[in-house]
Amino acid sequence: MAACFVMGTAMGGDAAQAMSVVVNTDPLVFLTILSRAKGALVVMSEDGIFRTKYRYLTVYKGLTFQTKSAEPLTLPADVELLTAESISIPER
Repeated sequence: MAACFVMGTAMGGDAAQAMSVVVNTDPLVFLTILSRAKGALVVMSEDGIFRTKYRYLTVYKGLTFQTKSAEPLTLPADVELLTAESISIPER
């Protein structure tokens, strides 16, 4: 991880973003991943203008997984939930 940061800093910051992977999943797959990752940290944010949308992120086996849902997800009891104002993921 430190190598990515140093290399990304040396190359103007874009290299670190290019090396990260975000896997988009549907909510059911996301919940399945959480059931396998005991004590996972989940970052959640709410956004939307006319309708509230819920966005969730977690890391499992080195990959970052993301899902969006129109309704709040019922997370496993052992999940540590961090509520964020927003989640920004650069799209290419």
